[in-house]
Amino acid sequence: MRKFFTSESVTEGHPDKVCDCISDGLVDAIYAQDPMARCAIECCAAYNLLLIMGEVTTTAEVDYEKTAREIIRSIGYDFGSFSYDKCKILVEIHRQSPDIALGVDASVEKKAGGDEADLFGAGDQGMMFGYACRETEELMPLPIMLSHKLAKRLTEVRKSGLLPYLRPDGKTQVTVEYDGKTPVRIDTVVVSTQHDAFVSQERIAEDMKKFVIREIIPSSLLDENTKYFINPTGRFEIGGPEGDSGLTGRKIIVDTYGGRCAHGGGCFSGKDPTKVDRSATYMARYICKNLVAAGLADEVELQVAYAIGVANPVSIFVDTFGTGKRPDGEIADIVMKEFDLRPYSIIKTLSLRAPIYSATCAYGHFGKEGLPWERVDRTDDLKKYL
Repeated sequence: MRKFFTSESVTEGHPDKVCDCISDGLVDAIYAQDPMARCAIECCAAYNLLLIMGEVTTTAEVDYEKTAREIIRSIGYDFGSFSYDKCKILVEIHRQSPDIALGVDASVEKKAGGDEADLFGAGDQGMMFGYACRETEELMPLPIMLSHKLAKRLTEVRKSGLLPYLRPDGKTQVTVEYDGKTPVRIDTVVVSTQHDAFVSQERIAEDMKKFVIREIIPSSLLDENTKYFINPTGRFEIGGPEGDSGLTGRKIIVDTYGGRCAHGGGCFSGKDPTKVDRSATYMARYICKNLVAAGLADEVELQVAYAIGVANPVSIFVDTFGTGKRPDGEIADIVMKEFDLRPYSIIKTLSLRAPIYSATCAYGHFGKEGLPWERVDRTDDLKKYL
């Protein structure tokens, strides 16, 4: 059966991603000094204004405004109303609410005499999802991986000077045609890229196909029926926060699996790992990737749910979409036996008290080399269940 699936990505210059990058950059700046800090930093950007707000409990001394301006400059906003040296920055940061801290400082289990891993509870309630499949070498869905690679390539050709007329804001989108579960061709590619005022749309279209699309998408997946929409409005000169407001955490589907997997609703950027929105989602990806790499399933989605102040998850759900080598309920039992899903253990397993988060703020949190939740180091432990 033929079917189509679409995913999108955005560049680091997209207004929402500008906010994500600033939020994660500030977390890294804090964690470089204080790995025990509690952070929940959000940003809002519009026209010539950046608001940095949220909760931070730390011994670190960080210049929030200076750090934000450096990040804006590194993205490429050295022009216009949101230029790094001209935009107005307001900082409204306070300590974590003591009511929230009650549950994080000591879990329900710890108060009842639990062990070291019960040291603290989940920083919030909620459900988190992980996913992995065999469509790409990264064990990610093909549409989101191609969209991310196109968006990253847009940034590379801009920053390298290959296409100097490009500006930081941009979006990509890829529609993949499947035969059953097998990707067979690319049906549609959408690229919208900010540009200066003196370049023609004809040149942009030609350059996008030559230097971006054909450099990323395998020619075997493109054919004479593949459709291309490049700057379909006809002009994209005004972009970034000058063209549209931005918010931290507004691109959660871009950040995860491009819509292929369910999402609990919580964002990642700006949060320390006591927030299970972030850490448990990373752990769920780690588990799913190892399950697929070990051969227990070709595709797997994992849901983990928590209650605030409680260390142990309240539920675990596994769906292998009919590809599991064992029944889904048995694989859920394997997950509970082989992986400790208490927040303290997640942080320890994935080494999350480190300044690693700037690497996640753009082009996805998953499918990247070097991130601890992308390791497949538990496959030998899992193969015994085959």
